[in-house]
Amino acid sequence: MNQFANRREAFWCGIRDALGAPVLVLFAGMVGFGAMGRSHGFDAWMTGLTSLLMFALPGQVVMMEMVISGSSLLAIGFAVTLTSTRFVTMVVTLFPQLHRRDRNPLLYLWVHMLAMTAWAVSMREFPSIAPKHRLNYFIGLALPCWLMSPLGTVLGYFVAGWVPAAVTLGLVFINPLFFLLTFTDVKPWANRMAIGLGCVFGPVFYMFDADSSLLLTGVVAGTLAYAVDRRWLRPRPTEVQA
Repeated sequence: MNQFANRREAFWCGIRDALGAPVLVLFAGMVGFGAMGRSHGFDAWMTGLTSLLMFALPGQVVMMEMVISGSSLLAIGFAVTLTSTRFVTMVVTLFPQLHRRDRNPLLYLWVHMLAMTAWAVSMREFPSIAPKHRLNYFIGLALPCWLMSPLGTVLGYFVAGWVPAAVTLGLVFINPLFFLLTFTDVKPWANRMAIGLGCVFGPVFYMFDADSSLLLTGVVAGTLAYAVDRRWLRPRPTEVQA
């Protein structure tokens, strides 16, 4: 177990852990988003503030695409909310692990800094950290990621055109790749099947309906993987007892 002398030490340990792959991955993803914003005609201020205030790359991309297509504010709000439902499970799995005295209204501030990278690293490290030090570790980990995101977005906005568009936009996909690599020690076959089926169904659904292809791919691939795991791969209760 990681033993810290005090909360400040836990905070600085979180910063040290952030100033590596987590910050670089988010920074690269936001560079791609900034390039996307410029290519679609948005100004630098709006593109940068989107990363600062939303801090949810899939939701940012969805919002930008729907604004361009002329969708109503209600439709944009609903779509962005739908893409951000993953934060519900992230919050309910991470924040209950905090110390009781840290569960106060300030969590509404800290939860804004929750992203896939900070959640993945925290879920991996929390079991080895004393509960009273977990919040400070999380803040130290998440704060640099949040602050670097608008900087990466603005940089991507101004360097757009210097490198091929496919390269800058491809940076957006580094974030989910980091998420997968963070959990290399957790290898349930259901997850592997869901990813593999997603690679198969994604292009197929995209050819039929690009707007709903991502959602349909997640639902179909995830459901099939769960069904196969439940029916054939998961050990029976008798097997577990044996």
